[in-house]
Amino acid sequence: MKLSTTIYDTYWERGWAVVEGVFTTEEIDRIAVLATQICDEELLNLSDQPYFADRTADGQVIPRKLDFPFLKHADFRLFAFNERLRSLVEQLIGKPPLLLQDQIFMKPPRFGSAKPYHQDNAYFLLHPDDEALTAWIALDDVDELNGCLRYIDGSHRGPIFEHLPLPDEPYNLSPAQENIDLNREALAPVGKGGVVFHHSKMLHTSHRNESDRWRRAYATHWVSAEVSSENETIGVAYYNANADIYEAATQALTTK
Repeated sequence: MKLSTTIYDTYWERGWAVVEGVFTTEEIDRIAVLATQICDEELLNLSDQPYFADRTADGQVIPRKLDFPFLKHADFRLFAFNERLRSLVEQLIGKPPLLLQDQIFMKPPRFGSAKPYHQDNAYFLLHPDDEALTAWIALDDVDELNGCLRYIDGSHRGPIFEHLPLPDEPYNLSPAQENIDLNREALAPVGKGGVVFHHSKMLHTSHRNESDRWRRAYATHWVSAEVSSENETIGVAYYNANADIYEAATQALTTK
């Protein structure tokens, strides 16, 4: 899949860009159904952990997030390794991409909780940061009402800020408010099957889902082989810590 010059320039100027229609409806629906099914199964054991589950005012437990889907089902592996997606990532970072890790954000209707402003590379500590990005795949039509991504344009050209945990949400880290220039905030609506790409240093957030629709998204994090990390991120990357599964998934692509 060929990346247009306009989208390439937008990515490097603003720090993010949207590519519509990367995946078909059939591809997306299969993954969305599978993600919901696995989340429901995991909630039986994880319903008391707010990292994985949200709780409504009336006590209903609903899925918040599915970590490491790549390791949980072969269909997720084939989806993440989609040739169109990897081609776009390679065109943006300029080198063959390796899948670092992945996760699925659920945001159910009328509740799906907000994610505060943060930078992915505050968690990952990857270098060079220009060779690390997130490809955020929309499993539903995403707009302002159901919690689209919001970016601080150009923040990929600044520093990685210190991130501190929010009160009562130790899994949510965010920089001080004075480091977030809301005058440069831009929304990133995207259609089902489209992908939002963002640089590893981009400040981004998403609000609560206020709609009657789902807002599921499959986030894949990519690096080049030259990327290292100040912490354990590269050591536990799929292609290192799960090399056997990673290689088998790669082989499956060439034989299917």
